[in-house]
Amino acid sequence: MTDFTTHTPTSAPADSKAQLEGAQKAFGFVPNLLGTMAEAPAMLEGYMALSGIFNKTDLSETERQIILMTNNRLNGCTYCMAAHTSLSQMAKVPNDVVEALRAGMPIADGKLEALRQFAIVINETRGWPSDDAVEAFLSAGYSKQAILEVILGTALKVMSNYTNHVAETEVDQAFAANVWSAAA
Repeated sequence: MTDFTTHTPTSAPADSKAQLEGAQKAFGFVPNLLGTMAEAPAMLEGYMALSGIFNKTDLSETERQIILMTNNRLNGCTYCMAAHTSLSQMAKVPNDVVEALRAGMPIADGKLEALRQFAIVINETRGWPSDDAVEAFLSAGYSKQAILEVILGTALKVMSNYTNHVAETEVDQAFAANVWSAAA
């Protein structure tokens, strides 16, 4: 495996420094994912911008985490499962929802489960959901806008999950209590 540098604001390429300094200020540390992405300033900028855009959707924090964690689990991303479990806990996403997402089990709330199922369909079909899957999602109370927002969240996870796979990103100490493996 090729070794990737986990950059700090000091070691990062010039065009990544400001992004890492912003992360340091926001989180109190530079998450290893962002330090790794800093190797390619355009990747880091794109990921940070897309994260900000995804947070502007009409979806609640719980709904956004359902999309993100479902993709993390399906893509087998140990780093992002630990990170998003921690972020979900900080954001007060209900514990039963977080545990269901980590285990790949149904969510008790029917509407949220419909979202989880649709996120699975989008990931597994690579964006080719059946008409029945779309209708089930819409019938659960979601909109056409939400369909596109699921795709947006899935795209965000492709960026982070694939980076972590290639770089074998080490889970940050801040997320270590929520370590996860696909085998679990």
